[in-house]
Amino acid sequence: MNVLVVGSGGREHAFVDAVSRSPQVGRILAAPGNPGIAEQAECFDVPVTDVAGMVALARAEGVDLVIVGPEGPLVAGLVDALRKAGVAALGPAAAAAPLEGSQAVMAELGRRPRSPTASYRTFSAASEAIAYCETLDRWPSVIKVDGLAAGKGVIIARTPQAAINAVRSAMLDGHFGDAGERIVIEDFVQGEELSMIALVDGESVAVLESSRDHKAAYDGDLGPNTGGMGAFSPSALLTPRTYEQIEERILIPTVHAMAKAGRTFSGFLYAGLMITDEGPVVLEYNVRGGDPEIEVLLPRLTSDPLELFAATANGTLAEVSDIEWSTDVACGVVLADGDYPGTVTPGKPIRGVAKAAAHAGVKVFHMGTRVRDGRLETAGGRVLCVTAVGATLKAARDRAYAAADEISFEGLRRREDIGWRELGPVADTLRASQGAVGLGEGAA
Repeated sequence: MNVLVVGSGGREHAFVDAVSRSPQVGRILAAPGNPGIAEQAECFDVPVTDVAGMVALARAEGVDLVIVGPEGPLVAGLVDALRKAGVAALGPAAAAAPLEGSQAVMAELGRRPRSPTASYRTFSAASEAIAYCETLDRWPSVIKVDGLAAGKGVIIARTPQAAINAVRSAMLDGHFGDAGERIVIEDFVQGEELSMIALVDGESVAVLESSRDHKAAYDGDLGPNTGGMGAFSPSALLTPRTYEQIEERILIPTVHAMAKAGRTFSGFLYAGLMITDEGPVVLEYNVRGGDPEIEVLLPRLTSDPLELFAATANGTLAEVSDIEWSTDVACGVVLADGDYPGTVTPGKPIRGVAKAAAHAGVKVFHMGTRVRDGRLETAGGRVLCVTAVGATLKAARDRAYAAADEISFEGLRRREDIGWRELGPVADTLRASQGAVGLGEGAA
């Protein structure tokens, strides 16, 4: 089976690495890909925004399955165009993509019966949103831009002035571009964050194992939101009872609600959750695999990844046997440009990737890299994700950091506390240094 992976980040690198393990795979293509992907796949210089170009590439190269990584081409209708051309594609159609492409759509679908979410209001006028912020008596509150913002469009406002500043930044200053023309203001929910991703073929839902992302830029979950500074899988938060609640109260009802609304969903359905004393609450949905969650999930998958992906795309997921996983834990540490999540300057030489990848149980996924004049250099805010597997979270974490120590580039920044909420000694140290700030809290 010939496979085309659309995208150029760490998630897409993890997809390529996963399907390369399948006995069913033939050629692996990627567009546009990155230097890490190029070691395992044939890369083609087609931008993810070029829907017609992607369809032409898939047809010309005899592609049997296209795996679409980023959200942009999903919202733009790439899957629709591929299916119209007779090419199987893993991802939602344009009608379903607004579950992520619009926070307002997500909030409305999330309010269906049995799907617990935070209370919210949607605003299209900055003056109305500011007036609402001035009346709130519950702090902190959460401001979300309505459109796509690369995982950075969520602001936790702890005071009325902070909320007003966030509204102005999004709706008046244009900090998020068109994504900020409409915003959602939600109640803040206390608890512990958990990521759950499921494969959905329109009817059947196959829930993958749990993972935990680290969104904040700095140690202790402080600082601005990012696309993700690290992750691990599985999480001790996911008890059998919690799993049952997530599946029966959140994922399955959401899939049914989307079908009823004429937005039948297939592909990766990502639920960002808060585990509270009353049970799991939905914070957000994404319509693609999380990044860096996919980088810690797929290395643990022992079932045939390509069989799962093809069945999802072809509507035969119910025919696939139970998904099997390694008992190992995976931990991924993101190496970022020091200016991230702000504006970064690309072109910084990267050293030590081969040494890091030579460590046992380690995979280095390229997130924002390029080759110029024969040398590997930075090309984005998040540059690499160093993922390691081990018998325990501590073993995987220690192995990931040891490998990450081999890598250097100017201004490299990383969080030193990936996994801290589930590693006692690390959590205790940060709790003492911060007076428990951040523990048991998260953004709705």
